[in-house]
Amino acid sequence: MRILTINPGSTSTKVAVFHVVKDKTKRIAKATIRHDATTMLKFENLAEQLPFRQGVVVEFLHEYDIELSSIDGFIGRGGLLRPLESGLYRVNEAMISELTSNTHGEHASNLGGLIAHALAEQVDKDAYIADPVVVDEMEDVARFSGLNGVERQSLFHALNQKAVARTYSEEAGIPYEKLHLIIAHLGGGISVGYHKLGKVVDVNNALDGDGPMSPERSGTLPVRSVVEMCFEGHQTKEEILKLVKGYGGMFSYLNTKDAESVSDMLADNRVEAIRVVDAMVYQIAKEIGALHAATRGQLDAIILTGGLAYNQDIIQPLIETIDHLGDINIYPGENELESLAFNMRAYLEGRITAREY
Repeated sequence: MRILTINPGSTSTKVAVFHVVKDKTKRIAKATIRHDATTMLKFENLAEQLPFRQGVVVEFLHEYDIELSSIDGFIGRGGLLRPLESGLYRVNEAMISELTSNTHGEHASNLGGLIAHALAEQVDKDAYIADPVVVDEMEDVARFSGLNGVERQSLFHALNQKAVARTYSEEAGIPYEKLHLIIAHLGGGISVGYHKLGKVVDVNNALDGDGPMSPERSGTLPVRSVVEMCFEGHQTKEEILKLVKGYGGMFSYLNTKDAESVSDMLADNRVEAIRVVDAMVYQIAKEIGALHAATRGQLDAIILTGGLAYNQDIIQPLIETIDHLGDINIYPGENELESLAFNMRAYLEGRITAREY
């Protein structure tokens, strides 16, 4: 059994092929295909990128002598759709229409299901997505924002958070549905979720300005100051939104989104870098602490994951700050391709069913 997994980013496409033999899943090919910024600027929208992205995946398969017809399961990272339950979804016409038109927002992950479908269609097979960023299991009390008509949204790294939750569950020998976990995904965006008995009942919107600041996102901001900025008239709506998502957070202070570059600044005792990293760690710890209160003392573990979990300049001070809150487990990296393969394999083996969008 072979599984093709696809995870598009704004400037790259991550792709891998997994081979399943008996009870083992082995990765036989993997690549992060970088896209030149000049090339990407030629496309006016995400939909226009589809033939180009599809082509680079095909080139990847040719490089490893993998025939499209040898693939049993095609799965891409899920994008911005309407709020959904956790699970595996077949890419159907309704989903294709909304991902193509960016009905619920524009994000590179919208291309995951589209690329998988375009390739699967060539060999008369279906394509799938799993645990998209719009997984919504929030309790009603967590939806209140403090302003009638403005509701908190569940928009987070559902794929990786669910995957590491299941990994911890297996290692602890306790069903996921019986656990209380706080999981912090630390990457370009940062999401911190409370997993209560198999559902993420509270989590910050890691995309649009909520929770701690991250390498490129502002997190929660003082509302009055943002309102005044909007009405000063110096920036367009699109420019303001880019300050929240893309040019916010660590980037807005240090002009880089690369944590390793910031570590170099710390090694050189750059005062501003020290202050910014301290502040980001402080905000992450506060978010974890807030959810700790919501668990009402029923917390089994805190899990730290995502690419920043490799960075000792961030992870060590964070651990020191939250160590008193409970058992801390670290699963570094995004592991999204592996998570997609896990879900696809479970479906192909008949252990889960596919949902319809």
